[in-house]
Amino acid sequence: MTTEEIDTVAKAAAAPAGTTGANGPATTRIRTEGGVLNVFSHGILVLWALMVGVPLLWVLWSAFKDSNGILSDPWGLPTSLRWENWANAWNDANMGQYFINTVIVVGGSVIGTMVLGSMAAYVLARFTFPGNRFIYYLFVAGMSFPVFMLVIPLFFVLRDFPGSPLLATYHGLILVYIAYSLPFTVFFMTSFFRTLPNSVAEAAMIDGASHTRTFFQVMLPMAKPGLISIGIFNFLGQWNQYLLPMVLNQQEEKYVLTQGLAMIALQQGYENDWGALMAGMMIAMLPVLVVYAIFQRQVQSGLTAGAIK
Repeated sequence: MTTEEIDTVAKAAAAPAGTTGANGPATTRIRTEGGVLNVFSHGILVLWALMVGVPLLWVLWSAFKDSNGILSDPWGLPTSLRWENWANAWNDANMGQYFINTVIVVGGSVIGTMVLGSMAAYVLARFTFPGNRFIYYLFVAGMSFPVFMLVIPLFFVLRDFPGSPLLATYHGLILVYIAYSLPFTVFFMTSFFRTLPNSVAEAAMIDGASHTRTFFQVMLPMAKPGLISIGIFNFLGQWNQYLLPMVLNQQEEKYVLTQGLAMIALQQGYENDWGALMAGMMIAMLPVLVVYAIFQRQVQSGLTAGAIK
């Protein structure tokens, strides 16, 4: 028996049972199963993309068509670009004012949620004190309450607030949005702050930094991926909020976009200007699409960074 034959027999004896090398039955079976799984997962992704993308594209090209074109040929492409639909939605349907109102409310609430939520999460994640876990689980329990169970109590609280009523005011709606978004923000950021190294904060304290300075100048910049991720989630949830402003914000001049779109949809049933309605929907959706397109990588990195110690 030659040296090559002896090496071949030795390799075959050392191989695990059921395999015959790199291209054996077990390897082939694994590759087959992996290929089937990839085909199935890619098929689900394609189906989901169609379910999301087709309605979005339909609204986009309908925003450039007149009402007759939308009703007679809903799936047809526009023969000409009717930019007046966007002007009618922005000016005549007051979408411009609703847009500004939404920016004021959502901008203030997102900033307030991120500042208060990150501070509370940092304390709960980094400091041990009596009641730490109790407070943390109170925030977690806050995520379990459906919003429709709270609108009636909130209505009376804002209406009867001592001093000046907060009902149908920007700052009243901002406070409600902050309270509604804080539980998930604290829950998410607490887990994220626990993954950050303690040595950096300890080094800052040794150098004479106070707790406040350590948080804002050292730990908060390190938590940037998590802040961006939870900030995007809060922005999306608050921008698309409908039930809370519908109950707590009943002055038309202070309507947010979701309220404005509902009113426009009701009006267009009588005025028959469906192109303006589609343009208004695109005006409401574009900021969300732009924000996610810009920060999608930061959102993905923040979600994965918070799960890895």
